[in-house]
Amino acid sequence: MNHRHRILILGTGSIGERHLRCFLATGRAELAFCEPVDRRREEVAGRYAARAFATLDAALAAASFDAAVIATPAPTHIPLALQLTARGLHLLIEKPLSLSLDGVEELAALVAARQIKTSVGYMWRTNPALQAMKSALDSGRFGAPVQIVITTGQAFAFYRPAYRDIYYAKHELGGGAIQDALTHHLNAAEWLVGPITRVAADADHCVLPGVEVEDTVHVITRHGPVMGSVSLNQHQPPNEYFITVVCQRGAVRYNLTKQAWFSAEEPGGNWKLEAAFTLDRDGYYIRQAEAFLDYLEGKATAPCSLSAGIQTLRANLAVQAAVRSRRWEEVA
Repeated sequence: MNHRHRILILGTGSIGERHLRCFLATGRAELAFCEPVDRRREEVAGRYAARAFATLDAALAAASFDAAVIATPAPTHIPLALQLTARGLHLLIEKPLSLSLDGVEELAALVAARQIKTSVGYMWRTNPALQAMKSALDSGRFGAPVQIVITTGQAFAFYRPAYRDIYYAKHELGGGAIQDALTHHLNAAEWLVGPITRVAADADHCVLPGVEVEDTVHVITRHGPVMGSVSLNQHQPPNEYFITVVCQRGAVRYNLTKQAWFSAEEPGGNWKLEAAFTLDRDGYYIRQAEAFLDYLEGKATAPCSLSAGIQTLRANLAVQAAVRSRRWEEVA
């Protein structure tokens, strides 16, 4: 297919610049971006073959686009999505979809009415090892899932040294471990074993200097009949991420460090390597960009549908409510 999609990136913070770079790497798109900060706009324009605009209005007045990637702070996602949907642009909206349910149903109705292709940026859904593991789960090879356990931790300050000075430092901008990191793991769990129906949770600020938002979270989840838990911290030295799904006739495990998934079917046996992959961090986002372009071309479904993104937003809000209430909260 020779058509090159015209993609507009809104916001060129860390994730916005990564989207710009990774969409360019597909060779399937022409890119432009909006960045209101003059120095940042000039820096990014100097690194990439992409047209730069100071405002969304200027971009929409100067050119036409097929789709937009919304990589601005979370409180702006829904207003921008409504504006762009009304203009007929398809959308990739960064996670979390929002910080509240305000405007979400209006967006869903407008997307349906205008037939706008919309995906939410939960990039684990295009991870090759997790995709292979999900296919095996869905095949019934291991029987029905009964439990999912996610354990993850990393030295967040090492990977994001500017965390004190960006959105992460403020809950109202989408910061803190729950809105910034845990949301990925909740979405992955829902993708693998089904929607979260209720949660209990605890969270606290334990280590990260210079901020007051939570950096450690424990969550107990229920996915209908499936029991689950997520343990997350943003301060341990090694970068680790494990997802284990225990089923009626075996178990599967994803290991981030090894970029691989494993199975276990023999009582008393060991984990058996099923498949391993080699990708750098950009590789994951290039796969997400490719999947979104395939979706625009009608070759695939949304990597993460708007309805799935709304469901995870409801789960995010329930976790925050459970931290405050110290009791189980329904996801509604």
